Amino acid sequence: MSGNQTRTLADLKDALAAQQVVTPAGIAPIPSDRPKVEPKRDALGRSYATGRRKNAVARVWIKPGKGDITVNDKKVVQYFARPVLRMLLTQPFLVADRYNQFDVFCTVTGGGLSGQAGAVRHGISRALTYYEPDLRGILKVAGFLTRDSRVVERKKYGKAKARRSFQFSKR
Repeated sequence: MSGNQTRTLADLKDALAAQQVVTPAGIAPIPSDRPKVEPKRDALGRSYATGRRKNAVARVWIKPGKGDITVNDKKVVQYFARPVLRMLLTQPFLVADRYNQFDVFCTVTGGGLSGQAGAVRHGISRALTYYEPDLRGILKVAGFLTRDSRVVERKKYGKAKARRSFQFSKR
């Protein structure tokens, strides 16, 4: 696929299926060099992760439930009014086939709504990998575990903005 084309959920599942080794019946799979990763859960059965995007930081807890998402003590529909932002939050669950299986509680600070939604998505993805380490492969292929490092460039002195010069005046 070229860089300009977008990936669909089916493309991501096909890519993950191609990565997994298919073993014929009766033959034991080759032992991996890596030890089995244990889930990270607290005493209440939750997994915690931090997500970041632009200047936003999200602290995310997930636990098994019926799909309730709470952001800063508000329902997700109240906090993220735009459907596109709510869609960002559900992407990790859709890719991992875990939609409406986990309750999410998160607190978000900094940045704007778009950055905060990206931070929550990053946090949900990381928390899912802590809760079920086997999901790491498909979430990594989908690109949800990578922190998007783009931030706003700082303003420089002698410039109107970060790079824009002041308007030139001939007279």
